[in-house]
Amino acid sequence: MKRFFAALMILFLCVTLPLAAKADFGNFAGNSDYGGSSGSSSHSSSSSSSSSHSYSSSSSKGSKSSSPAVTATVVTIVIIILLVKARSGRGGRSGGSSGSSRGAVPPAPVKTAVPCKPMNQYKELDDQFDQAELKEKISNLYVQMQNCWQEKNLESLQPYFTDALLNQMTRSVETLKKLGQTNYIQRIAVLGVDLQGWYQEEGEDHVLAIVRARIVDYTLDDNSGKLISGNRTQEKFMTYEWDLCRATGAKTKQVEGTETVNCPNCGAPVSINETAKCPYCGSVITVENQDWVISGIRGIAQQSRS
Repeated sequence: MKRFFAALMILFLCVTLPLAAKADFGNFAGNSDYGGSSGSSSHSSSSSSSSSHSYSSSSSKGSKSSSPAVTATVVTIVIIILLVKARSGRGGRSGGSSGSSRGAVPPAPVKTAVPCKPMNQYKELDDQFDQAELKEKISNLYVQMQNCWQEKNLESLQPYFTDALLNQMTRSVETLKKLGQTNYIQRIAVLGVDLQGWYQEEGEDHVLAIVRARIVDYTLDDNSGKLISGNRTQEKFMTYEWDLCRATGAKTKQVEGTETVNCPNCGAPVSINETAKCPYCGSVITVENQDWVISGIRGIAQQSRS
């Protein structure tokens, strides 16, 4: 029995310990390279691609897939239950045929892939839509995301994420705070953004974007300065798939400069573009807009170079 539970503990550690080595915004970078594909032009609702480094959410229904830590924990529990059942069942079965009348369990239904339409057709829905403008926004946002992750403060990212996805990212940051660790992301460069296509689902327009970037990341203990994971000089070339969404029927709004709004908390006038912090009471203010927000991120590939 002791050997049995020792084996279970080893299994648990094998599944969960690699999670501590994950890094960069959303924990997509790691000690081991993966992937190698730059993605495809079709969207699968089942997210059955080869990479498991993914987060996704719906702005109205919450998360569609769990974080890597939650997934690993669930998998470990399921394996433990199966092993315990298998062990307990050895002594209770008689020799020969089991005599079970249960049939095979039918496979869970899998949604079919939803093909993406070419981006140039999106102009038919929104004549002000500009691909170059969205690519630039994605590039700038990637850098901002990494900086906020390093600072362990995602407050300013609120206008750019669905609530469910931002909550997932915030929980990861809170874990870093509890561990007393900081993940440093440096030498950030966005190497390219490609818009793969668009599709509609549950009252929302979605755009799939492939984001290619270079980073150097490592994690230090806040008290001792000891290197926990990563490398201070090794470059990682990352490829991600972003799923951006907005309400169907929304149009691109041309906004120049800033506008003045009243803080809903204290009433003070605040100059704001999309988001700002009230200088009087510290409340974060967001202008209601119909702009694109990130509903899912998937890590497609990582290639490290010394």
